[in-house]
Amino acid sequence: MKRTALSSILLCCVCRLVSGQVRYSIPEELPPGTSVGNIAKDLGLELNELSDHRLRIISDPHLQYFKVNLNNGILLVNKRIDREQLCRESPTCVISLEIVTENPVNLYRAEVEIQDINDNSPSFPNGEIYLDIFESASRGTRFPLEGAHDPDVGVNSIRTYQLSPNKHFVLEIHTRGERKLAELVLQAALDREKEAVHHIMLTVIDGGSPERSGTARITVAVLDANDNAPIFQQSLYTVTLSENAPVGTLAIKLNATDMDEGVNSDIEYYFSNYNSDKVRELFSLERKTGNLRVKGLIDFEEYKRFEINVVAKDKGAYAVSVHCTVLLEIEDVNDNAPEVKLTSISSRVRENSEPGTMIAVISVTDLDSEDNGKINCHIPGNLPFQLKSSFKGSFSLVTSDMLDRENVSKYNIVIFCKDSGSPPLSTNKTIIIHVTDINDNPPYFSQPSYRCYVMENNSPASSVFSISATDSDLDQNSLISYSIQDTRIKGVPVLSYVSISSENGTIYAQRSFDYEEMKSIQFQVLAQDGGVMSLSACVTVNMIILDQNDNAPVILSPLSQNGAHIRVPRSAYSGYLVTKVIATDADSGQNARLSYRVVQYANPGIFIAELSSGEVRTIRQFGSHDFTAQTLVIIVQDNGYPALSTSTTIEFSITDTNAEVHSDLRSVPEAEEHPSDLAFYIIISLGLITFLLMIGVIVLIAVMCHTDRSRHHVNCWHLRRNNKNQEFRNPHINFQIATDSNVTSNCIEVRGTGSLCQTHSYKVPSEERTPHGTSLVFQQYGPPEYRNYVKNVDTAFSEWIGTRANNLSNDTDTVRY
Repeated sequence: MKRTALSSILLCCVCRLVSGQVRYSIPEELPPGTSVGNIAKDLGLELNELSDHRLRIISDPHLQYFKVNLNNGILLVNKRIDREQLCRESPTCVISLEIVTENPVNLYRAEVEIQDINDNSPSFPNGEIYLDIFESASRGTRFPLEGAHDPDVGVNSIRTYQLSPNKHFVLEIHTRGERKLAELVLQAALDREKEAVHHIMLTVIDGGSPERSGTARITVAVLDANDNAPIFQQSLYTVTLSENAPVGTLAIKLNATDMDEGVNSDIEYYFSNYNSDKVRELFSLERKTGNLRVKGLIDFEEYKRFEINVVAKDKGAYAVSVHCTVLLEIEDVNDNAPEVKLTSISSRVRENSEPGTMIAVISVTDLDSEDNGKINCHIPGNLPFQLKSSFKGSFSLVTSDMLDRENVSKYNIVIFCKDSGSPPLSTNKTIIIHVTDINDNPPYFSQPSYRCYVMENNSPASSVFSISATDSDLDQNSLISYSIQDTRIKGVPVLSYVSISSENGTIYAQRSFDYEEMKSIQFQVLAQDGGVMSLSACVTVNMIILDQNDNAPVILSPLSQNGAHIRVPRSAYSGYLVTKVIATDADSGQNARLSYRVVQYANPGIFIAELSSGEVRTIRQFGSHDFTAQTLVIIVQDNGYPALSTSTTIEFSITDTNAEVHSDLRSVPEAEEHPSDLAFYIIISLGLITFLLMIGVIVLIAVMCHTDRSRHHVNCWHLRRNNKNQEFRNPHINFQIATDSNVTSNCIEVRGTGSLCQTHSYKVPSEERTPHGTSLVFQQYGPPEYRNYVKNVDTAFSEWIGTRANNLSNDTDTVRY
């Protein structure tokens, strides 16, 4: 009952520290389950958040003295606490608690002071104390007694000693540090002959409530006279010894003197019975020399000082022993490296975490003291993390900058801790942190736009192209789906032309394309990732339709319905233009490049079709043996693969008249002409009108050339054939200087009009400009069929060139026709 009442009284009040930690005080020996305090309330935590935040106490599993009830936030005693076992004789005994919550990680510090109760009685190492005292001992002689020991501290420790009533001895008590020592003082002379042995009871009493005590019986044997006892120079020796001193190190050399002679002055040294077993374990005392040497490993962190009692005794009969005390102070050396312990860690952190997010709680301890125990920790390298000191010996690892998983997905953080000793000792701890992904990167196309080519007449639903985007995020955030944005082409939805696989970006044709109807298709492809807040990107795809040779040439003129009939004069010379086959091809490029050739004729060697122009000309003049009716079959073939062709049949009538009759090249067949006077008059009238128009045009041009010659240089010439010196009869072909500002000034054009309209260019090299009468060499840029028509110019043209030669530039001049 008393103990329960004491426990309830000693349960302390709670005080919140400025640093954010709380402190409790409880007595030792409380039963498990005893309430210490409402730690959740004192830390400002909500009860409904304790389980969610996984509140727990970080400590050694073997020293788990406390636990938290997550239902009510009460801190409970988990196991019996023995203060004497936990803190030995330390005047204060405090258990530090590190309390951690997660999501987010937070660290709290609490302290529980264990208060001593008077649960231990003082006791003597031996229940019997034996003293040998010479009967000649003088009054006031002191005899140190073996001290008692009380595991309790403070007021519960030893308060005083008491001696049972007797007429020879009294008791004197001395305080040395935290200890109280008793000495037996001779008050009355001893007489061995009257009383050889004295028995006295020594009682030790503590200061607890209720007080506890222990006893020992002192047996004093009165010895016959031995004149002088050994004497130490000091009753208390203070010595400093470094920890980890090697075995055999001399701590102190004790020296006692005896005024007697012989064996009565030979002194031997012993450990008294007052010494603990630890003293006998760690030190040795040489009996004859009094040398106190190190025997075991001296550890400052375990014992900071030793109090050693030494007895000196001579070898004489009835020798009297004397005592001295050696106070051995252990000096700390820096023999313990800092110890780093991770008490809580979150191994994964989101890449969008704000700077200051707590990653781990780190406890750092050093068993050394003073400067040897001062620790500095840092993170080497330029990492986006830093250490913040939470409490003494505790650090929080937090982020110092924004993280980017796409740049660095994992960090190996080395925490380097070093003490301030000399030389300093250090240790390091590596923490691996994984950066988790968020959807912060849209899909990315490697090109700003794509171009693909599709041959026309393709199969519907066939794959025509594949497009791919990348996403630097992970997992679902990098899962890309593709779609085509809904637009319209010529009023038709683009999805009726193409489609795309949402999984792999393969583009399919929805129909068979016709190059002649549509040359290209442009559409937008959308790539979208699978993140919660999805991101997307667009790219333009230009689909070019390639031409296929799927259209045969179509002949426009002459039409072959019922056969095309053309009359040719028998007097036609070699190279005479009989007609021209005009054809077209709906394809393009090489597929539309046409060639012409005669495949069937009545008389061989009369007619030839120009390969590229389709002009049908005579190879030679007609003979009397040639048929008056000729039939030609001309085939027109394109340059595709495979080549396609068509043919037309032309019928010729060789007449004896000089009239020149051409087929209508505008695809209208001529009606069969019947000779009559009316037709003759019509021809004469038309020829006169044409002649008058030509005279008017020539006069007009001459006037214009004369008035604006310095600026435009317009000149007209007749072109004559070289071989027969014949003037061309076609009035639609002429030379003129180009007045177009976009044309080089040093050029001449020959332009044709009508059904045989062609324009060709020639350059006149400067070094080949010659005076009057010399032929000019032309470089021809036009089609090859006109090479037989332009080889030389007449004298007037040469004279004009001669007058212009000095005004032309040194660059190559261009002549066009």
